[in-house]
Amino acid sequence: MDKAKPTGTPDGTVPDATGDSHGTAAEPGGSATAPDAPTSPGTDTATPPRPVGLTKADPAAEPRKTAAPTVPGQAEEAAVPPATEPPATVPAPRAGGAPDAVVPAQQQAPAERPRPLHAPDPYSTPPYGEPGPWAPAPPVQRPVPTPAHGTYLPPGTPAHGTPVPPVPEAGPAQGGEWGRYDPWAAPGALVAESGGGPGERRRERRAGRGRLVGAALVLALVAGAVGGYVGMRLERHGGLGTVELEQTSGQAGERAPDSVAGIAARTLPGVVTLHVSGGDGGALGTGFVLDGRGHILTNHHVVESAEGDGSIRVTFNGGETARARLVGGDPGYDLAVVKVSGVSGLTPLPLGDSDDVRVGDPVVAIGAPFDLANTVTSGIISAKERPITAGGEKGDGTDISYVDALQTDAPINPGNSGGPLVDERARVIGINSAIHAAGGPARQDDSAGSVGLGFAIPVNQAKRVAEELINHGRATHPVIGVTLDMGYEGEGAKVGGEAAGGGPAVTPGGPADRTDIAAGDVITEVDGVPVASGEELIIKIRSHRPGDRLALTVERDGESRRVTLELGSSDPS
Repeated sequence: MDKAKPTGTPDGTVPDATGDSHGTAAEPGGSATAPDAPTSPGTDTATPPRPVGLTKADPAAEPRKTAAPTVPGQAEEAAVPPATEPPATVPAPRAGGAPDAVVPAQQQAPAERPRPLHAPDPYSTPPYGEPGPWAPAPPVQRPVPTPAHGTYLPPGTPAHGTPVPPVPEAGPAQGGEWGRYDPWAAPGALVAESGGGPGERRRERRAGRGRLVGAALVLALVAGAVGGYVGMRLERHGGLGTVELEQTSGQAGERAPDSVAGIAARTLPGVVTLHVSGGDGGALGTGFVLDGRGHILTNHHVVESAEGDGSIRVTFNGGETARARLVGGDPGYDLAVVKVSGVSGLTPLPLGDSDDVRVGDPVVAIGAPFDLANTVTSGIISAKERPITAGGEKGDGTDISYVDALQTDAPINPGNSGGPLVDERARVIGINSAIHAAGGPARQDDSAGSVGLGFAIPVNQAKRVAEELINHGRATHPVIGVTLDMGYEGEGAKVGGEAAGGGPAVTPGGPADRTDIAAGDVITEVDGVPVASGEELIIKIRSHRPGDRLALTVERDGESRRVTLELGSSDPS
């Protein structure tokens, strides 16, 4: 069957779908043929021949875009490559053989194949939309809704395929935060737009809360540091400014006269420190001023090394020093007197009565223990008439001292020897001489330190000896005129068989001889006080003056009798 010749072709050629003029030439008396139109799936193969005069769609037209997905995470519709044949206008038949009118392609059946949503990638970066190593990613193009294919558009509406400007979001109701979803951005990211939706506002609120929390933390740290510093200042210094401590004013002499401070204030000016050097070595001790002429009383064992060519240096309480000479000493009493010359302003200490002292009376000891001058310690009288012996280093008994001592717990140490032991009225009642050591009492220069058992020579005995030493240069000893058996182990003091050198044990014409005391008799009491040994009998006798009367209890052949005698006098040999 012959095909009808199309109109509107001046030269008998039929343009093909590309717009070129290379169609087939019309045969004489025949009709020209055109290439068949492409068939769509599901259509009949016997399709009428495609009319000629078709115009190709503008390849520069923008691709049609579809609306963005409204479900989070939904993938966008894949872009479809451009079709090989764009939509065309089909001429409509008109009456009288006139050229057919052009019918818009939109009025025809919708195309089966989907249209591409985007223009071809100008960067040719596979996969589409992702940045390649050689070019930046394409700009984000949000899909916008366009009228469906075949919908009637009023005049002035852009043609199908023309991109419609995006409609500004009115608020959260138009898609919420997913209305700003960017399919090409990182997963979960939202496109930031001016105006911001609820998600943006939530992020802004979260960011604002984060900033507030951070500011609060910084403020808390600063406040904590400031508070800690203020607390430290308050604890250590009592405030933040300059510390000024309150202090009450005191006046000298406010101490009670009978307090330790009051006693020390009155006693210290009359106490001196002695440094002695000589052929037998040196010694350290204490002394106190007896009178305004410069006589100072101390222990004999302190100054004995100065006998001969030795020297004595005296240091007073105010720091002044002076040379002193030895006036006299007695090792049996362990007392000595030295004298300084050319020194004025001396402060003699008053002497008390050691017979009036009672156990428990408070006392103060002053001296230079371990060369710490002007040291004051205090205690009480622990006991009275404590018989002690000290010395005996020579081995012949000439350096043994026998003391009916006052016992005190006031700390006394090496260097306190010769210092005063004063009562609560600052009167001297004793001269510190010995402390208890392992094996018995010992002099202070032979012991390591105090154990709370100190011994002082009663001042009544020291006064008599000091006066004799100052006036005569030597002291006398009271005696009964017997020689004792120091090896006797029974109770009491036993009269020996003979004296030293082979003489009689009882001195002829002496006090004992006049009361019929004979060799072998045992003396058990002195003035009604029991004696346990020969040492105790000597101590009891030396606690008296020559001429004093004593009552003795004497045993002979198991019988006791009581005798009274008057003490004689003997110069030390």
